[in-house]
Formats: sequence, C-alpha cells, structure tokens
Amino acid sequence: MTPVPLFWIFAFALVAITLAALLWPLLRRRPVLQAPASEEAAASIYRDQKRQLDADLAGGAISAQEHAAALDELVARLGAELPRDAAPRDKPPPRDSRAPWIAALVIVATLPAGALLGYFVLGFPAAMTPENAVAARGDITEGQMRAMVDSLAQKMKADPADPKGWVLLARSYAALGRFAEALDAYAQAAQRMPPDAQILADWADVAAMAQGRRLAGTPEALIARALAADPKNLKALALSATSKLERGDVAASLVQWRELRGLLPNGGEEAREIDTVIAQIEAQRLQPQAAAGVAGTAVAPAPATPAVAGAAVTGRVELDPKIASRVAPDDTVFVLARAAEGPRMPLAVQRFRAAELPRDFRLDDSMGMAPGMSISTVPRVVVEARVSKSGNAITQPGDVRGISVPVAPGAADLRLVIGEVVP
Repeated sequence: MTPVPLFWIFAFALVAITLAALLWPLLRRRPVLQAPASEEAAASIYRDQKRQLDADLAGGAISAQEHAAALDELVARLGAELPRDAAPRDKPPPRDSRAPWIAALVIVATLPAGALLGYFVLGFPAAMTPENAVAARGDITEGQMRAMVDSLAQKMKADPADPKGWVLLARSYAALGRFAEALDAYAQAAQRMPPDAQILADWADVAAMAQGRRLAGTPEALIARALAADPKNLKALALSATSKLERGDVAASLVQWRELRGLLPNGGEEAREIDTVIAQIEAQRLQPQAAAGVAGTAVAPAPATPAVAGAAVTGRVELDPKIASRVAPDDTVFVLARAAEGPRMPLAVQRFRAAELPRDFRLDDSMGMAPGMSISTVPRVVVEARVSKSGNAITQPGDVRGISVPVAPGAADLRLVIGEVVP
C-alpha cells in the first residue's frame, strides 16, 4: 500500500479513537441512584425496641408511665435519624436529560471537521502528492541532486573551515562526474585536516579520472602521500600497484599486489579478484620470455594476439525494480568487461552514478587498465554491471550486480539487468 492511503487510514483511526474517548463518558448509562437503606434499618430497630418495651410492660418490668416515656424517647430518636429532605416514596425518578446527546452531536460534527481544517491550514498537504512521496523515498532526480551539491558548494564558500564538508563536496562532485571541481574540493579539505590515507586515495582516484584514467603525475604523488599516512590502506595499495603496472614496472607491481593480497582474508571476493590479477600479471610477464631450449637455445616469443577491429562492446544497463530500494542515487555503478576464459582482471571499465540508470554503455580498448590487457586481445568477454555502496572497484558484500553471457568483442545491444545481491 502506498503512503497516501496509509496516512488517511491512520488519521481516521486516530479521530475515531478520540471521539470514542470523548463520547463514552457522556453517553454511557448511569445507574439509578437508590435511596440509602438507613431509613429501613432505623425503622427495623425502632420496631424491635418497641416490642421489647411492650414485653417489659406486659411482664411488669416497667410501669405504664415508664413505658410511655421510653416510647416517646424512641420516637424522638427515630425522627432525628430519618433524613428531613427525603423525597416521597411515590415520587417518580427524574427523566434522563437530553444535554449529553446534544453535546455528543456537537462533538461528532465539529471534531473531524476541525481536525481536517487544521491539517490543511497548519500542515503540509503537498507532502502527500506523488512527486513529494517519491522524493521522500529517496528517488532524487538528477536536477535535484545537482541543486543540492551546488547548495553545499555555496555553504562551503561561505564557511570554509569544515574539512568534512569539503570532503563531502568532493565526493559529491566525483559522483556527478565533475572531476575538476572535485579536485579543488579535495585540495581545500587537505589544507584543513591531517593526512588521511583514505581521503588521499580517493583524491588520487579522482585525479586519475580527470586525466583519462591515467595514474601518472599528480595521482601517483597523492598515492605516495596516502601510503605514507597508512602503508596498509587497501585502495592506496591497489592504485599504487596499478600505476606501476601502467609504467611497465611489473616486478614492483607484483610486490604491491601480493602485499595487498596478504591484507585480505582468504575466501572473500576481494581476495579471489586479487589472486586473479596476480595470476594474469605473472602469465603476461612470462609470455615474452624465452622458454628453455636445447643447449640453451632460446625459443622466439609467441606473437601477441592481434587486436580485433571494432572491438567495442555496447549495450544498456537497467536496474531491477525489485531491488531499487537498495540503491541510492549517489551509489557508484561500475560496468566492466572481463575475459570469459582466464584471469578475471577487468579489461575495460566505465563508471557513473546510480541516478543515471538506466544508461547506455560502451567498453573499448581505450578503457584498459594496463598495457596489453584489452578487450581486443581475448576471443570472448563477460560484461558485469555492479552498484557499489562504497565506491570501491573491488566487489563488496551487499553490492548488487548483473552479468552477461559470454560475447565476442564487437557485440552490440547487450541488455544488463542489475538484480543479484552479492553475498
């Protein structure tokens, strides 16, 4: 049931309970008040005492004068005990008044009308419109989100002393894809707080996005600062290992990937992904080396797999309505392609905000994460779309995702439905 009918059901129930509480004391049947039994008790006592006096007179215990005097005293006592304003016994009880019923009708007529009028005058009826009901559930539109971020930016300019506000603004800009503005906000935050490895790693990630997903230069400097603040920060280690791989320093990259793997518990999704990355890097590292030959004769390296023309994979990502309540507009969506057979390291990655769903995607060789690792070098790929609450490229429990069947490079019009919760 939608919130609007529920609201009116509860409102009417509250009015009904209030009316019942007010009308019950007015309309309940009151018991007829009976005269107290003291009159009958006094008369009974009088009769007993008179019989005793008569018996004493008949037995000669008292004289006639004493009998008369005692009888007069008894009558006087009885008269003093009886109520003087007692109503005659044959007087009928008073009829019930109509005043309670009149009061009840007035209450029934005025209370609901007054409550409804008060709500429309003092309340906020517009909150029950479909538009505002949707907004209350968190389904914020792109325009509303941009307005909120711009409002936060104005607030930070007016009062720039809060570093947490700058971090929030930077992450909001990054979620909107406004990377240059996100970089400025991160710089403002860094000036006002001690070094924080996670914030520095996020800053480096945004800096890489701002320059075409490349980590050379400013991103590498930020990664170094993050590792100096916390050598075990997972995101900083992953970015550092990727940057070394990007520069061709495979040995140093493997050292950091293994260091990162040692910080992760066995059996988790993150650990499996890092194991896959390490296996793929080691396989590519060994590929160009000469195999052992007879008498030290080297064997020529196998030629690299030729690039496939038109290797881009395109399609559309949608969110299953059944799990829409689990996804917030600011959550990050990763669309990535992996080799269908072999290592699971992503060959191409695209990132955007969950508020943009449904959205078309395109994955091609320009989005590769390392030299020689691209869509065109494998015969088939699997495309995965995943919503990340943390913004982490590594899969986390609680993320939601959808995975395609294996397709060849160049496949078009794929339809991915995000509907599976990562355990």
